[in-house]
Amino acid sequence: MPIKVKQNLPARDILENENIFVMTENRAMTQDIRPLRVLVLNLMPTKIVTETQILRKLSNTPLQIEVEFLQTATYKSQHTDVSHMDEFYKTFEEIKDHYFDGLIITGAPLDFIDYEDVNYWDEVCMIMEWSKKHVHCTFHLCWGAYAGLYYHYGIRKRDRIPKLSGIYSHRILNRKSPLFRGFDDIFYAPHSRATEITKEQILECPKLELMAESEEAGVAIVKSEDSRQLFVFCHSEYDADTLKLEYERDAEKGMNPQVPVNYFPGDDPSKQPVVNWRAAGQLLWTNWINYYVYQTTPYDINEVENEGESQEG
Repeated sequence: MPIKVKQNLPARDILENENIFVMTENRAMTQDIRPLRVLVLNLMPTKIVTETQILRKLSNTPLQIEVEFLQTATYKSQHTDVSHMDEFYKTFEEIKDHYFDGLIITGAPLDFIDYEDVNYWDEVCMIMEWSKKHVHCTFHLCWGAYAGLYYHYGIRKRDRIPKLSGIYSHRILNRKSPLFRGFDDIFYAPHSRATEITKEQILECPKLELMAESEEAGVAIVKSEDSRQLFVFCHSEYDADTLKLEYERDAEKGMNPQVPVNYFPGDDPSKQPVVNWRAAGQLLWTNWINYYVYQTTPYDINEVENEGESQEG
C-alpha cells in the first residue's frame, strides 16, 4: 500500500529501506482516487520512532492512506527538534474544520499522573469531543485508550505496581469479529504500562465490548458498540528492541526495573529478543483500517458529521 506522507519525513527513508512503498504528495496528486485520511495525535516523546512504527503497520493493504500528524498546542515536545515539529505536525486549530476517516491517539508516559493534572488534558478532551463529528473511527492506543475510556465512558484507570512489561499471550473473545480475521486462537503482544483497568469495569458498561484479554496482562482490546472506537492496551506496533531499550533506559536511571517477561531468551538481557508478535500486530492494524475504516466510512468524508449526529441521537 502506498502511504502518502510529506517528502522529507524521516520515517520515509526508513520504510523505503524495508521495501515499503511510501508515496510522496506530488506523486499522489496524479492518482484519481480518494485516499483514506488518517490523523495521528502523537503524544509520545519519541516522535520519529512512533511515526515509523505506526506508518509501518498501516503499510500492508492495497489502499492509499494520507497521513497527517497532530501535536498539542498547549505542550511542546522537549525531545524532538522544533524544525521537525514545525514541518510535519499541525495543531488542532489547523485541522478542526477537516474530516478524517481514521484517528489514532497514541500512548504517553503518564502512568502515575491523574488525567486532570496532565497539562494538555483539556486539549486532548477537546480533540476527543471533536472526533465524534469529524472522525469515522478512532484507534486509541495505551494511554490514549485509558484517556478515551475515561473521557467517553467515565472509566478510571488504577495504578499497577510493579510495572507490566513483557510479551503476553492473549485470548480472543469474539472470534467472529473482522478485527481478528486471520488471527490464531492465541496471539502474542507486548505490554509496557504501570496502570490498568479491570474486566469488570468494561463489562459493566453496555456500550462497550471486551474483545481480547490476557490471563496475565488483563484487558487487551475493547470496542465500542457502534464500532467507531477501538481501545488497545497492548503494543503490537513495537519494534523488536523497544522493550529492550526501555529496560536499559530504566536500569541506567537506577530504577532497578524487572526484566521484561517472556522477552529475552532465558530472561537474559544480554541476548537478543525473538519477535513473536509481528504477524498478529500487522493483522490488527490491517483489519482495523480495512474493516473499520475503509469498508464503512462515507465516500464523501464530510458525511462523517452526520454519523456523529446519529450517534448522539
